[in-house]
Amino acid sequence: MAEVTKKYAVVTGANKGIGLEVCRQLATQGVTVVLTARDEKRGLEAVEKLKASSLSGSVIFHQLDVADLASIASLAEFIKSQFGKLDILVNNAGIGGVTVDNDGIRAIAGATSETGAGIVWNEVVSQTSQTYDSAAECFQTNYYGAKRTAEALLPLLQLSDSPRIVNVSSTLGKLKTEGSKSNLSEIKMIQTYDLAAECLQINYYGAKRATEALLPLLQLSDSPRIVNVTSSLGKLENIPDESVKGVLNDAENLTEEKIDHLLNEFLKDFEEGSLEAKGWPKYNGAYILSKAALNAYTRIIAKKHPSFRINSVCPGYVNTDINFNTGHMTVEEAAEGLVLVALLPDDGPSGCFFERKAVSSF
Repeated sequence: MAEVTKKYAVVTGANKGIGLEVCRQLATQGVTVVLTARDEKRGLEAVEKLKASSLSGSVIFHQLDVADLASIASLAEFIKSQFGKLDILVNNAGIGGVTVDNDGIRAIAGATSETGAGIVWNEVVSQTSQTYDSAAECFQTNYYGAKRTAEALLPLLQLSDSPRIVNVSSTLGKLKTEGSKSNLSEIKMIQTYDLAAECLQINYYGAKRATEALLPLLQLSDSPRIVNVTSSLGKLENIPDESVKGVLNDAENLTEEKIDHLLNEFLKDFEEGSLEAKGWPKYNGAYILSKAALNAYTRIIAKKHPSFRINSVCPGYVNTDINFNTGHMTVEEAAEGLVLVALLPDDGPSGCFFERKAVSSF
């Protein structure tokens, strides 16, 4: 049986970047961390990298593909048999849902380094393209992946005396506000269905699946926490259609079925070539919607589980692969905000959106 005072955490998509650093920082706080990754070789190498850095805490590896229900179930069974509960779930796994013009990115980086100017995000995104498949995969990973993982681990989180769920999100899913500086309409981007579908599968459905699978374990925690890693791109200010924003911002009446309906409508309109006419985001739409959906899901499950601390966190513009290594923040700086939310006190906020370390609007 798990020790009362011992804390256990799962971090998805943790073989590199922010996820890897979150594992390191949690372990140094005395938390036993299960580092997960889709690729077993890369995951094991990540654990060895942490051990080689004289890490004082405990980090172990378990394979996890948030788009694969059997993989999620295997992780949940492992956590149950090894620890008997789960205290912290960090839904970090996600994809950008676009293909990249590497030559264009390098040209932008070279020009800005010569002038000393900062890289403009719109210039970076202009070097990307998105397909229908990438949009669908983006939804599956960024929204459904986090959702299913959390649901699978909820029973274990419920055994914790202070359960925590942190969803990593983005401010690109926020509602449009007066004086917004977003210039996404100026970005020239080609979106394709395949990448869009993949983006939804990983970023939303992957997180959702992981959450669902781990909820029974989180329910065994005396302090369960879920952290959904999101992005500023997930703020609703980046969605033109007022009716879509209205649905996602109606916290009292939000349901998972309503989220599913919106994502299915997006893919349908994408396939029919009517995204702009129907008021969807013109550029990088799958990523924006996957993170906006994850933010909405955060509010739904926080309401269902008031004893948990469940939040979405945008770590900032970080120098990682998903930002094409153009960010100005280090992974160490970015991870600090996620760890802070993962270790919130029992009277801390829940169902909120954090930009780094501060509560912000959706």
